[in-house]
Amino acid sequence: MSELLLSWRFWALLSAGFAAATAILAKVGIEGVAPDVATFVRTLVVVAFAGAILLAAGQTREIGHLSGRNLVFLILSGLATGASWLCYFRALALGDAGRVAPLDKLSVVLVAVFGVLFLGERLAPHHWLGVGRIAAGAGLLAWRA
Repeated sequence: MSELLLSWRFWALLSAGFAAATAILAKVGIEGVAPDVATFVRTLVVVAFAGAILLAAGQTREIGHLSGRNLVFLILSGLATGASWLCYFRALALGDAGRVAPLDKLSVVLVAVFGVLFLGERLAPHHWLGVGRIAAGAGLLAWRA
């Protein structure tokens, strides 16, 4: 079991499951509510949940060990997350969850491209084939016949 808990694949699949639940729960929860209000409530829950995890894990002291660089990039990441959530909730308010979520997951394609361009990561040809298939699949799911 400990090997499973140390596997990045396990955590990535769990993340995908929670992300799927997020889309469905948010689509139901946003009914009759302004998308920005829904995003605000969701954000409060995330902050409370993350804070509880920090407390339970005894990691609150580590906040003081963050460097200036860490803080700058984490703040920028937080701003990007907030912008993403605002856009996502707006899209959910206007469209079907089954069509919004796949387009949102084009972030997978963008992360692959940005990883190569900005982080110096390398992808093999079969990885690029997978990236292309994800992009094509998202497009097909979002396309209204």
